[in-house]
Amino acid sequence: MKFLGYRRPDGRVGTRNYVGVLSTVVCANEVARGIASQVKGAVAFNHQQGCCQTPPDLERVNQALIGLGRNPNLSAVLLVSLGCEGTDVALVAKSIEDCGKPVQVVAIQEEGGAAKTIAKGVLAAQQMAVAASRIPRVECPSSELVLGLKCGSSDTTSGLAANPALGVAVERLVEEGGSAILGEVTEVIGAEHLLARQCKDENVARELLRLVERMEQRVKAMGVDMRGGQPTPGNIKGGLTTIEEKSLGAIAKIGGTVIQAVYEYGQRPEAKGLVFMDSPGREPELLTGMAAAGANVIVFTTGRGAPQGFPFVPVIKVTGNEVTWKKLQDHMDLSVHGVMDGEESLDQAGRRVYERIIETASGVETKAEVSGYVQAMDIYVTGPVI
Repeated sequence: MKFLGYRRPDGRVGTRNYVGVLSTVVCANEVARGIASQVKGAVAFNHQQGCCQTPPDLERVNQALIGLGRNPNLSAVLLVSLGCEGTDVALVAKSIEDCGKPVQVVAIQEEGGAAKTIAKGVLAAQQMAVAASRIPRVECPSSELVLGLKCGSSDTTSGLAANPALGVAVERLVEEGGSAILGEVTEVIGAEHLLARQCKDENVARELLRLVERMEQRVKAMGVDMRGGQPTPGNIKGGLTTIEEKSLGAIAKIGGTVIQAVYEYGQRPEAKGLVFMDSPGREPELLTGMAAAGANVIVFTTGRGAPQGFPFVPVIKVTGNEVTWKKLQDHMDLSVHGVMDGEESLDQAGRRVYERIIETASGVETKAEVSGYVQAMDIYVTGPVI
């Protein structure tokens, strides 16, 4: 199948054509938002990181920002710096520039404050947006799609309808040469032995199980267990009583597709097909990790109704809950509740999910994009703020 996308200088294909205004540190968030709000075609990425962190977490921030800047849905990047942060702004700028994109940096301390930085940034972003508007959509094969997979605010319909339907779509995408990224380590716990059986070989299975064990050790190091955090109170209200029940439903998102490789958070996969990425279950960090890894479309299944999107990657909301579909029309893109009623087969539902992925990749906007519900985001770090 084909879609209409934007071919970038590095050969990758975007499904959107934004100018990315990326804050390099929490202290620059307001300025980044101020710039993007005044330029049509520009979007801001904000986060809570970039300073007073241990070296491993600062490196995580550097690499995440590089990955975000290199995402093919951005045609150009404006980095907004405070000027004294721990983030290596020069490294981030150079690494993004190396993929062939225009990159500029504005620094609040150097420019003389927020107002002057916003004024300079707006002019720079305007020029980038004009250049971006000249880039046409071209026909591209579905093998150029990198699909992020997410489930949230799950209930019993997630594991019985929405996730399996997405699994059918993932199987088709991978068969056509496309790629998909599965994450949410916390939401495979209890079912990791089943997921390991879908790995390409023992080495890949071993890496997947290592990520699960590492997540479990992080929880134990706090002297607590996961109850209260996973499953969430909303999951329990939706009928999921244990993390094992939630995990069994969550892994249905990949159907029978084989996992080809395992990667760290935000790392761009070299392997084609389905891969697994270290990441938490919480939406802001998970969606950021998917975007940093190069996802150009994300499908987010939800039972009770999670509204979050992402600034420059379209997030398609799929529900299997008829009540949620009717009550949250401003957030839901597609319903497969017919699977629960016996009115639609999983294959039929999966086909509709796949068709919506292609439509979205070609430019059809999601509810999150239309409503502007795209500001919940952060970078996943594991160490203390110091």
